[in-house]
Amino acid sequence: MIKCPISAWTPLEDAAGIKNNNKEKTMAKITLNVGIRERVGKGASRSNRKGGLIPGIIYGNKKDPTPIEIPGKEWVELIKKPGLRTKLFEIQTGKGKEDAMLMMIQYHPVNDNPIHVDFKRVDASKSLAVDVPVRVINEAISAGVKAGGVVNFLVRQIALVAKVENIPEFIEVDLANMKIGDVVHGSTMPLPSGVSLGLHQADLAFIAIVGKAEEKETPVAAAAPAADAKAAPAAKGDAKAPAAKPAAKK
Repeated sequence: MIKCPISAWTPLEDAAGIKNNNKEKTMAKITLNVGIRERVGKGASRSNRKGGLIPGIIYGNKKDPTPIEIPGKEWVELIKKPGLRTKLFEIQTGKGKEDAMLMMIQYHPVNDNPIHVDFKRVDASKSLAVDVPVRVINEAISAGVKAGGVVNFLVRQIALVAKVENIPEFIEVDLANMKIGDVVHGSTMPLPSGVSLGLHQADLAFIAIVGKAEEKETPVAAAAPAADAKAAPAAKGDAKAPAAKPAAKK
């Protein structure tokens, strides 16, 4: 069985000129009950899939890998939800529970069904690097959009560093007060408490409101001379040469 608890999020006050709704948007934890695979290998994995289970593995943190089997029907429904790679999984097995993050899902090349899942253990006491989606709100009421500007998404993910419990599912940028020419850089991105920017993010431009390009008037082509206009008389030097005389009969 897979449980997907819903986290409670609280919007906060403005910060640095951009409304900060991110401070309490910490990562939702998903409890995932799985079994331990007794056998590994291609044959065993095929048997798992025929039995409605998806083979997987948990690795990392200097521990031996743990081969697992995931209820296929519940997993297929779960992966329809966005942002799974920024969520913390509490994986419960017969040997206990482990905190992990989803690293990779392998799909069948023909029917696109998931055939294998990789999880990586995480240490809740240590910070880790993760890429998080960037989203916007209030685009329709943005001052810049109302003035004829267009929202330009330059980068849609931001690299962050945080402990597991502080990692947000996404970073939200409020466009309501942004004007034409305004740009949101990593350094001005509203971040939750306990979260810092990853490498090379501070000077990176993520969102901008740009003005529409002005339409240039296309010059009207000069009218072509009338088709029935009389041609200028040919110069004397351009007179046609007389036709050659026929050869004399022998």
